[in-house]
Amino acid sequence: MKNKSPEYLQLHTKIQDNINDLNHGMQIPEENKSQHMRKNAHNNNALPAWFFEEAVKQAPLAISITDKKANIVYANAAFCLITGYSIDEVIGKNESILSNKSTPRAVYHDLWRTISRNNIWQGQLVNRHKNGTPYLAELMITPIRDSLKNVTHYLGMHRDVSPSFKIEKKLQNQRHFSESVINASPIAMAVLNKDNAVVLDNFQYKKLLSSVSDKEPAHLFMELLSHELGDIWAYLHDNPDGFSDIEIRIDNTTLQPLWFSCSGRIFQEKETDPESFFNENHNDYLLLNLANITKQRQAQEAFHFQTLKALTAEEEQIRSIRETLLGAIHQVSQPLNQIQAAIQIMENKEGQEPLLNLLKELGRSGQNTLATLNNCVPSIVPTTASSINLNQITHEVLMMSNLNFLSNGIIIEWNPSTILPNILGSDNKLRTLFKMLIDNATNALTHNTNQERLIKINSYYNNNQVIVSIADTGPGIAKENQAKIFLPFFTTKSNGSMQAGMGLVVAKEIAHQFNGTLTLDTDYTEGCRFIVSFPELKHDNESGATG
Repeated sequence: MKNKSPEYLQLHTKIQDNINDLNHGMQIPEENKSQHMRKNAHNNNALPAWFFEEAVKQAPLAISITDKKANIVYANAAFCLITGYSIDEVIGKNESILSNKSTPRAVYHDLWRTISRNNIWQGQLVNRHKNGTPYLAELMITPIRDSLKNVTHYLGMHRDVSPSFKIEKKLQNQRHFSESVINASPIAMAVLNKDNAVVLDNFQYKKLLSSVSDKEPAHLFMELLSHELGDIWAYLHDNPDGFSDIEIRIDNTTLQPLWFSCSGRIFQEKETDPESFFNENHNDYLLLNLANITKQRQAQEAFHFQTLKALTAEEEQIRSIRETLLGAIHQVSQPLNQIQAAIQIMENKEGQEPLLNLLKELGRSGQNTLATLNNCVPSIVPTTASSINLNQITHEVLMMSNLNFLSNGIIIEWNPSTILPNILGSDNKLRTLFKMLIDNATNALTHNTNQERLIKINSYYNNNQVIVSIADTGPGIAKENQAKIFLPFFTTKSNGSMQAGMGLVVAKEIAHQFNGTLTLDTDYTEGCRFIVSFPELKHDNESGATG
């Protein structure tokens, strides 16, 4: 081995310390430096000087030593490999031969200010290979002191981080490109983790923050979708292709609902923690797409509404005929029952044959009339039960009754629950139920001249029940009549027609057909309030029942 100068050998301990610092990515705290130096001095006594020389020569980092003016006095093999220069080409040359002249002056100013204050500088510089190719160097420069603690040299260690920089920039560019594409999409998109937290979204999704509800839109949609699919993550586990084109309706107090077509699919991201190096682990994410189809649905609803009005008018006419005939049957049945009772009495008396025969003839004539009336009563066509949203049914009834509200100066206060599970029922029958209740409230208000004409409609979900309350500020129902309102043909109207008194009876019957209830809130003191309640339709229930 060639003899080295004492100055060179004096640097070995310092070089070893800084090599360890760079490889471990850390610096020695100022308060621990003296202890660290004493420990290494002890080790140096046990190891020969050539050991440290070889450690520096064989280190995989580019190591160079310069004088205080940055003139190179030593460079190792890795330095030559990274820069392209040989030892003879760099010894005595200034470190500036590596500069690519594209690093900002402020970086060099910070470098020299730091090392001039006897501190370690770390950072990146754009260096230039001997062949002219620029590369990004991650550099650490440490002042080297003599025994009097005067700085005599600088130790520089750097490595070429161009490949990792390129990868980092490519990833950033890909992310930026992906975000640009996502933000340009007209569909709201959000990526959710297993905790349903949004980890990525786009511009259209952010717009939902102000238009849908006061909560995180993704949480709202996940809850609404769960009423259709059950547990979303469990559904995705069983259906790897995800779900698509599930329509979600969001009602609000403006009577202008929003519609969204929802799709979702799970994808996986490989974990990056060290434990996943040999055993790949992954995290599941949900890509949720929310297409606003309100305009399309509004056009469909406009056509549907016209058809619905015609259908409802026809149904109301049939119902009116049915109730009129049932009222007539009820009116005819009462005297017939009396005639039948008189016949039974007369049959036990002698000498009453002429009158008895007359009564029997009247009875037969009355029975024939009843049979004729019963044959004329329109039959109820069975309907297939399906998944029904009561907000939608209520909205349709309110829209059909809008002209009636305006002509009578009635104010509608509608507070639909944003999250309302579906129920099992028939849309036609449920529409009839709510129209009867709203018509009942309207009629009560038209005879009310002392108070504000107001109908309050609330929908909410409680204890697996979907509930709608309809309240009016009318005169209410007297306590003595509250127990009679669901009896056939009972009415408080003095000029009631033959079909009067059947509306609430029919409404309650419809509620019972679908396992629901219709009750009068007897504790309500501001007018009259009816409460309709139906069991929630579970996502795995079949809807083939008839009613």
